[in-house]
Amino acid sequence: MVHVTLADRPEFLAGDHTVLRELLHPAKQPLALGYSVAHGTLAPGARSKWHRLTSAEVYYIIAGRGRLTVDDSVVAVATGSVVYVPPGGKQSLENSGPTAIEFLCLVDPAWRPEDEEVLE
Repeated sequence: MVHVTLADRPEFLAGDHTVLRELLHPAKQPLALGYSVAHGTLAPGARSKWHRLTSAEVYYIIAGRGRLTVDDSVVAVATGSVVYVPPGGKQSLENSGPTAIEFLCLVDPAWRPEDEEVLE
């Protein structure tokens, strides 16, 4: 068994300018997983940089509201929203609310720096 808490995980600024904490990652913990899970936040009025991954992503919005753009599609997101981003999807998350957007991001296969391209 592996048990972590959000407070246990170090915070860092990701390449897309969201603030992340990796919760589960098979390269960093003794896990038989093919995916990774991170907790993220984005400040009010902020937008993540345009980026794409070779992996698929699933966003689960814990709190806040905004817009997630993937390629030419824009969807409003709020607490409880779940969005699938296909591999290679050009994406950006924008916070349009008065509080931070808080989200979980599952990346499959597990996130690796060489699989992400920041486009701006």
